[in-house]
Amino acid sequence: MNQVVDVGIDLAAILILTLVVYFPRYRRPDMVIAFLGLNVGVMAVAVALSSTTTLGAGFGLGLFGTLSIIRLRSAELGQQEIAFYFSSLALGLIGGVEIDPAWLSAVLPIAIIAVMYIGDHPRLFRGYRHQVITLDHAITDEAALIRRLEEVLRCKVRRFEVRKIDLVNDTTTVDVRYKIPDPVAGT
Repeated sequence: MNQVVDVGIDLAAILILTLVVYFPRYRRPDMVIAFLGLNVGVMAVAVALSSTTTLGAGFGLGLFGTLSIIRLRSAELGQQEIAFYFSSLALGLIGGVEIDPAWLSAVLPIAIIAVMYIGDHPRLFRGYRHQVITLDHAITDEAALIRRLEEVLRCKVRRFEVRKIDLVNDTTTVDVRYKIPDPVAGT
């Protein structure tokens, strides 16, 4: 496939990933522009690097790896958003370099979008939640803590980690993962 087709595939893929998969689920327009800008920027540099003989592709990959780490450390992103961020980075790199065999230029973006669509689908882990909760009592007994969390959340606690017990202010901060009851199944 020629590079114009690769660029077209990349642009279609990033638009689908961002506007069809990501935005309807998270409704963060600031991340839409980040994903689109990152992808097109990476693709443009990858195209430029693949057509030059003075700098290797390794230089470009190293540069964008460094930039992405800096970007990820400069703002709090959830794990899902980090996955979308790196997917847009990968799509840009794939769209900017010629790949042999040529059919991989179309298959790889489709695979990335499919994995993100399925792996992040709201129905996949429906009912599972994660929160950091501060309780109004310092609870040092694990069984009592589980009972209190289940009472407050009205659900089954699957996992928890005590972040802080403050005996002076009488509070307990807990990172808790739980499953809300399914109204149909009753679980």
